Amino acid sequence: MENLFELARFDSYKEDNRREVKKAEGGLPNSLWDTYSAFANCYGGVIILGVKEDKGGNWHTTGLKNATKLKKDFWDTLNNRKKVSINLLKDDDVETFSVAGTDDVIMVIWVPNAKREQKPVYINDDLFGGTFRRNWEGDYHCTRLQVKTMLRDQAEETMDMEVLDETEIEDLNQDSIRGYRNSHKSFKPGHPFERLDDNEYLRVIGAAGLSKEDKRLHPTAAGMLMFGNEYDIVRFFPEYFLDYRENPDTVIRWTDRLQSSSGEWSGNLFDFYK
Repeated sequence: MENLFELARFDSYKEDNRREVKKAEGGLPNSLWDTYSAFANCYGGVIILGVKEDKGGNWHTTGLKNATKLKKDFWDTLNNRKKVSINLLKDDDVETFSVAGTDDVIMVIWVPNAKREQKPVYINDDLFGGTFRRNWEGDYHCTRLQVKTMLRDQAEETMDMEVLDETEIEDLNQDSIRGYRNSHKSFKPGHPFERLDDNEYLRVIGAAGLSKEDKRLHPTAAGMLMFGNEYDIVRFFPEYFLDYRENPDTVIRWTDRLQSSSGEWSGNLFDFYK
C-alpha cells in the first residue's frame, strides 16, 4: 500500500485500478463511497481528495477549502453503519499533505483490501445495490451473483490460503510463474492483471499473502503447490507425490509414466499440467 502514493512522485501518477482522485470542492463527494466499496472489495487503493484529472489523464491539485472539517466529516460518515457497512481504516490511513509551491492541501485515504470474512463492503445500507468493484479506473455495481459469491466465501480461511511464513516469494520457481503469466496473457489478452508486477500478481490470484507475523508477502500453500520447487513443496507437504501414467490400452499396464520425484521437472502443479 505504501508504494501506491508518494507526494514526490505526484506528477507521474494516473488513475488506475488502485488510484482515484476527486476534487471535493463542495465537501465529500458521494462517489467517494462507491470507490471505498470498490477498493475494499478488490485489491485496495488510495483515494486522493483535492486533485482533478485533465483529459490527458494528468493530475492537478485543486486543494481543499477546510481539510480539518473534511477529515472529521469523513470519519463521521465512515463510522455510520447506515452509510458504510464496515470501517476498515486505522487513524494513520488518512493523511493530509501540503503541496510545495502552492497553497493547496490534499487528503490521501488508504483503503485496504477487505478480508474475506469482511466482504462484501457496501454502502447506503443496501447489500445488493450498494456493493461495488474496481475495474481499471472505474467503479461498477456488483451483480447479485458476485455479491452472493462474496457472502459464500466469508467462510473460514481454507487450507490452501495459509501463508507460509517460513519461505520467501523468491523461493518459488520463476520459470513456472512466467509460464503461467504467459498462458494467462494468451488466454485473456488485455486483462488488468497484466500490468501488475509479479508480487502483486501472485497476491491477487491467491498464490501469495501478507503474513500476520512480519507483515510481508509470502507464498500461500496454494502458491507453493502451484509454483514451488519439489524440494520446497515436500518441506510443507511431506506426503506430496504426483504420479502421471498414460494408459491407452487396458491390456498394457502403462505406456508412459511421470512422477514428481523423477527430477525431470520442478515438481509443481503448473509444470505438471501444462
